[in-house]
Amino acid sequence: MQSKRQDRQNALSSEIIRLDKRVKHLESLSRRFSWYRLLAVLFAGVTIFVATNWFNGGGIYISIALSIGIFSIIVYYHRRIDRWIRKYQIWSQIKSNQLARMQLDWNHIPASPSRSQLPIQNPLEIDLDLIGNCSLHQLVDRTISIEGSKLLSDWLSQSEPNLDHINKYQKIIQELVPISIFRDKLTLNFHLASKDQLEGKRLLKWLAMPYPTEQIKRLLPISSILVLLNITLFLLNIFGYIPSYWIITFFLYAVFYFSNQKILQPFLDAVVIFDAELDKFRAILVYIESYHYGDKQALTQLCSPFIDPINSPSKILRKIKLVTAAIGVRSNPVLMLLLNIIFPWDFYFSWVISHYQKDLSIQMPIWLKTLQKLEASISLANFAYINPDYTFPEFKHPDDNARGPILEAKGLGHPLIPPQQKICNGFSINKLGEVYIITGSNMAGKSTFVKTIGINLALAYAGGPVNATEFKTNLFRLHTCIKISDSITDGFSYFYAEVKCLKSLLDRMKSNHPYPILFLIDEIFRGTNNRERLIGSQAYIQNIAGKRVIGLIATHDLELANLEDQNDFISNYHFRDEVRDGKLVFDYKIMPGPSPTTNALKIMEMEGLPVDK
Repeated sequence: MQSKRQDRQNALSSEIIRLDKRVKHLESLSRRFSWYRLLAVLFAGVTIFVATNWFNGGGIYISIALSIGIFSIIVYYHRRIDRWIRKYQIWSQIKSNQLARMQLDWNHIPASPSRSQLPIQNPLEIDLDLIGNCSLHQLVDRTISIEGSKLLSDWLSQSEPNLDHINKYQKIIQELVPISIFRDKLTLNFHLASKDQLEGKRLLKWLAMPYPTEQIKRLLPISSILVLLNITLFLLNIFGYIPSYWIITFFLYAVFYFSNQKILQPFLDAVVIFDAELDKFRAILVYIESYHYGDKQALTQLCSPFIDPINSPSKILRKIKLVTAAIGVRSNPVLMLLLNIIFPWDFYFSWVISHYQKDLSIQMPIWLKTLQKLEASISLANFAYINPDYTFPEFKHPDDNARGPILEAKGLGHPLIPPQQKICNGFSINKLGEVYIITGSNMAGKSTFVKTIGINLALAYAGGPVNATEFKTNLFRLHTCIKISDSITDGFSYFYAEVKCLKSLLDRMKSNHPYPILFLIDEIFRGTNNRERLIGSQAYIQNIAGKRVIGLIATHDLELANLEDQNDFISNYHFRDEVRDGKLVFDYKIMPGPSPTTNALKIMEMEGLPVDK
């Protein structure tokens, strides 16, 4: 499997080199066409000069037409070359991002939209490195909209699994894995249309604008009558049938038009903004609509709003584009006045767009929500593709408790650790109520292992693949108490924040919920002194062991290992280390039993700190 991963990595590197060579060739060609354009201008000047001095009027016209034709052809092909350059550059960037994700090269993995300004929804986001810089979300996120990125983060950080969601999206993601062309071209088409992320809220903002439909219904007939009357009187005056009465009707129409601009202007300005955002959306929808899904039933079902023959996006958006383009010409003041003189332009297209607004207010939210789900699914499918050694988990029914372990993992690793540094472990949990105390020296890997269980369950609950060769589990509610921090604004000390986190675990245990809790704790009660920490930890662990929970507790307190002798639901595991040639060496392999070694004094001594033996 490692060779398959390496093959994909090598293929990406080769494709990036090929694309970069293609870009350089096209850039050279583009520079050559810049000279061709200059030569075409010089040729035009010479031929027109010659025709003017040696030929008649017909020769001049032929030379001008020939010059314009040659220049137009050169410009046409030059623009095509520049479009191909941009296309290949974007394609190369997509592949480079892929390679960076495979290598965990964080400097070249695009940052996801920051959620630092939003309140933390649950401790999982921080405890398991699910959200933020160098997080699972950043590693997985290939979304093209801000809302799609947020949906992906919500999927990854849900503490309570939804079996319907898992079953539905696991099938969709599995169908998306082999069709890398579909995933990449969706991204390519979007970035060809826009350099910025899509913001669905901008589209919905216009759809939610209150529009004076009833007023427009009254204004359109009046404006139409005034324009028609004005043109009729003007023509009759031109042909000498009547005096210049059109001046009066023109003045009345002008007063009518400008007095109603306060009603129309805000809405028409919003239409122009809406059209700019819609251009980004249109490129994606048309591609999704035209794609042949074949036997991919789950993906077809997800994309069904885009491939509805009656309400297909291309049909609806084509009509809207014509109207928004007509409204967009108003940006030229002279053209705006001229069009409204000969036709009730603003009133008519305001009336037309009001009807489209009503239709779009039904279709657009459905399209946006579907696109966001597709984006999140594509991100997880891409994550599976660049990690062919990962597997999709199997979920056991709660009634299967008597049939083997309730959680069993083989080759389990942490997805945020580079493959060349990663050590994978096997681990299983046999029954509810079991608590595993994991001891070990500093840097031995106990905290990472606790997070490994949690981050893989987060991936599994999102419908994605897990970093394991085999992963079977029941469904559990996740609860973490790992990266506790004090809160100055809330007036919490570190210890009190930790107590609140542990108390919330007890409260969740008491709730009537179909799924038991799997808890992960790192250094229980670290915020207090040794004596009280030991007393509190022993009491807490004894209280929850044997209940409707399972959990792992990583700790330095070797005294807690004695609890195994007092309670059948408590077991010990450990990570060990040894000193070789004056250096600490870790194997990062989880072993049964309490830790036989400690290394704090060794580290202090190796770094030159005084140690009394």
